[in-house]
This record gives sequence, C-alpha cells and structure tokens, in this order.
Amino acid sequence: MKKDFETKFTGLAFIAAALMLWLGWALSPHHIGEYIVATDFETIGENVWTWIWMYRIHIFGWVIMGVALFSLVAATAIKPYRTLILPGAGVAIIGTFTLAIANAFFYNFGAWGVGETTGKSAIEIQEFINDILFTNQYVTCFIRFGRVFSGVGFVLLGWAFIKWNIVSKWLAWFTLIFGFVAMGIIMGIPDNFEIYKPMFHIKVLWLIAMGVVLLRQGLSLRES
Repeated sequence: MKKDFETKFTGLAFIAAALMLWLGWALSPHHIGEYIVATDFETIGENVWTWIWMYRIHIFGWVIMGVALFSLVAATAIKPYRTLILPGAGVAIIGTFTLAIANAFFYNFGAWGVGETTGKSAIEIQEFINDILFTNQYVTCFIRFGRVFSGVGFVLLGWAFIKWNIVSKWLAWFTLIFGFVAMGIIMGIPDNFEIYKPMFHIKVLWLIAMGVVLLRQGLSLRES
C-alpha cells in the first residue's frame, strides 16, 4: 500500500474540494437554476456580498477538485495503471473546469446584473435578460457537457480502480456506476434541472469518500 505525503495531500485535496463545493452551495442565499431569469437579480441583490463570496468558494471547489485529480494522476501514473488513469482523470478534469467556467458565468452575470437592473422596470429587466439569452443557452450547454465529460472520466477511473484494486472495491464500483448514471441521465433525459440536481450532491459524497479512503488506506500500487 502506498501511504505517504502524496496520498495524504491528494486525500486532503478531495475533502477540501467537497467542503468548498457543498458549503459554497449550502450557505448561498440564492441558487440560480438552469438559466438566469429576471427574478434572480432582485433576490441576489438582497444579500449580494454574501452571495458573491459563497459563489467564489463554490467555484474554487471545482478548481480544488481539479487539483485533487491532477494529484491522483501524479501518484498513480505508472505502468500499467496510467493507461486508464491518465485519460480518465484527464477527461474528468476537463469536465470539472468546464463546470467551473460555467459557474463563473453565473457568478459574474449574477453580480453584474444586480447593478445593471437596479431601479429598472420589469420590461427593461426582461430586455436585459433577452440580451444575454444566447450566452445563457451556451453556458447551460457547458454545464450539461461538463457533467457528461466528468461521467466519462469517472467510468475510466472506476474501471482502473476495479481492474487493479487501487482503492476499496465499494469505492471503485461507486466511481464506475456514478459515471454511467451521470452520462445516462444527461444524455438520455431532455433538460430537467430537478433530476440533474442530485448528481452534484452525489459527486460531493464521492469526493469525501475518495479523501477518507486515501487518508486512511492509501493506494494499492505495484510498479511494473
């Protein structure tokens, strides 16, 4: 079993990502849905600085998740594991930063929109929403495919975990199954934000599970 500074740092990074992602979401005074809508700006404006800081924490949670995955690659990218670990973590990282960029859009337009819509009539606010409609649609696509890319990465990581017993069996299967479910839900079900929402919380649980397992057990690796 590999249990050293590498596995400790990686485990702590997974836990830090989970805490930042979930606390940033849980403590936010307002959650934007699948799109930014006119009523979001008034609600955000009631606690704008709290909302801004919680969104910053949430976005950095995605960044730290990327750090954790990069660190996992650094600790496992040896023969034969790298054949699945590198592409799996790589695609998951692409998905993670796609989600970070999409959330940064909501953060920026949400905070900026408060100032732009203050004191304006309902018609003027709706005109402002219409002006950002195309970007709104594009970012929603970012979120969908960020989740799909992450799902593909999870499938490859789960396959590697199972094939070489790198982590506990239950965590390996959790990773693989969650990847397939995430892809299936996003690709198989038309836009349905309420169905998509639980995937975020399951991903947070996976991050915590990865962190705890790495801290307590390390990684089972044998250099070829």
